[in-house]
Amino acid sequence: MSAGDEVVYYTTRREEEKQFYEVVYADEHILILDKAAGVSSEALFAAVREAYGARFIHRLDRNTSGLIAFARTDQAEEVLLSAFRRRQVCKIYHALCFHPFVLSHACERAYLRKDERAARVFITANAVPGADPIETEYTVLEKMDEYSLVEIRLHSGKTHQIRAHMAFLGHPIAGDEKYGDEALNRLYRVKRQILVAKRLSFACTGCLAELNGREFVSSFSAKMPGS
Repeated sequence: MSAGDEVVYYTTRREEEKQFYEVVYADEHILILDKAAGVSSEALFAAVREAYGARFIHRLDRNTSGLIAFARTDQAEEVLLSAFRRRQVCKIYHALCFHPFVLSHACERAYLRKDERAARVFITANAVPGADPIETEYTVLEKMDEYSLVEIRLHSGKTHQIRAHMAFLGHPIAGDEKYGDEALNRLYRVKRQILVAKRLSFACTGCLAELNGREFVSSFSAKMPGS
């Protein structure tokens, strides 16, 4: 794509009538939404751009539900982009992960290499050309038979980091069709990764400083379909 290209996103009437986000917080500078799974961040942006003057800051995978923030002013856009670069935004995720955990808490480091042609990433334990260092912290909240409810905090923010890194650690996210356990996905009849951007907080300056100390929580929960 290049500057000036027009992007057209087609939807069905059923998709258009479905409520696919809720406003969690809005002021003159920022908009925080709770996105449903199955909705791309780009489609969400298109839906709120005119109504709220939204500016794209970060994204969630299509099949990940939960909190996503948009700037509403030039000043807020600058502050938010800087905050994401400086790791001044705390993003906490909830996920259902397969296979028993030996450790109930760990902060794992690895390297992530993105393959644009394959539309996926690859994780390695050691540095390789083209790979970036990553850090993923997890805490097991609840253990079930073949899966656990896990809280995950990103200390680096790379494409598919949670999904690929947890799979690399031997704990793929339930329903993940790209990095997951196909047999268990079929057994539990889950076709969409059970991953929620659950909590969001900021340590910002300027026009967003008043958000410091507040935490926003998604209404979505990481649970198996039908449970």
